[in-house]
Amino acid sequence: LRPIYRKTATYGHFGREEPEFTWEKTDKADDLLREAGPAAA
Repeated sequence: LRPIYRKTATYGHFGREEPEFTWEKTDKADDLLREAGPAAA
């Protein structure tokens, strides 16, 4: 059992901003796109 997912078991995770939901962060999106190069754009 992975208790880290317990908070997503009810009400889902879309639109929620709890600090545990790190997969919702986009702070590295620009860096990743730049590193991926033009083919990713």
